[in-house]
Amino acid sequence: MLPIHLIPQQPNINFLRYKWIAVGLTLFLTLASIFVVSTKGLSYGIDFSGGIMMEVAATDGSKVDLAGMREHLNSLSLGEVALQEFGKENHVLIRVQQQKGGQAEQMAAVQKVRESLGAKYDFRRVEFVGPKVGDELVRDSTIAVLLSMAGIMLYIWFRFEWQYGVNALIAAIYDVVTTLGIYSLFNIEFNLTSIAALLTLAGYSINDKVVVYDRIRENLRKYKKMPMEELLNLSVNQTLARSVMTSVTVFLAVLALLFFGGEVIRGFNIAMTWGVLVAMFSSVYVAAPLILWMMPERKETDPETNGDRYQNAA
Repeated sequence: MLPIHLIPQQPNINFLRYKWIAVGLTLFLTLASIFVVSTKGLSYGIDFSGGIMMEVAATDGSKVDLAGMREHLNSLSLGEVALQEFGKENHVLIRVQQQKGGQAEQMAAVQKVRESLGAKYDFRRVEFVGPKVGDELVRDSTIAVLLSMAGIMLYIWFRFEWQYGVNALIAAIYDVVTTLGIYSLFNIEFNLTSIAALLTLAGYSINDKVVVYDRIRENLRKYKKMPMEELLNLSVNQTLARSVMTSVTVFLAVLALLFFGGEVIRGFNIAMTWGVLVAMFSSVYVAAPLILWMMPERKETDPETNGDRYQNAA
């Protein structure tokens, strides 16, 4: 059976020919995302905004139908309702958004849920999560994302050079900021799962860039007189097949989860679907141009060396 190639085995695409268009698009998406998030804000879920948390258990010990229970509780007009299996299959953690008003309104919501579920469920505990706890989670989540980016920069710095570390940090910021812009623009619920998506995206993005950086470093040693822009194009072309195959594989998996994974992880899947695309774009059109501008200029090579260089590169 003949192998299937999504791209030619030895592509020769002049990616950096369009670097200024790509830089303009990158700046536009980044600034637009910052503007949307700063003006519209994020649609925080119960994890951040506070609410009511109830642990219930099916009295007959049977597995709880989460989809049916979610649909039933959503009909009570209590706002956002989140469910998850908790420990055993007959235990469910119900989280309801904070109701307008004081303690009386929160207790009325709990009573409404009790009456709705009836005697089929035993209420093991009820807790009220205030906005202060949500603010602490926002702070801790922000620190977690910032520390992960700093760790990425330091790792790339020590493995390669400082230019690569700064480059990777800028590309990761672009990936994360534009993903936040998608959350804000389409009013997607932002919760702890979303934080996991951002951290996963940052790790995936840097994994793709490390491959490109490694090939750039290898070619810098191999072709000592090749112009920098030419060398970057060569390096990106050499790693293109790997990048495309990895991105397409991850994209198809995440796309399947997006359509069939259910509402619980919908925000995570949307972030990863968008993130895979922007990570592939940033590996070519954010990372490569920045390396071009940050690395020292190389001397032009003579015409005789050009022929040997292209032959060896192929």
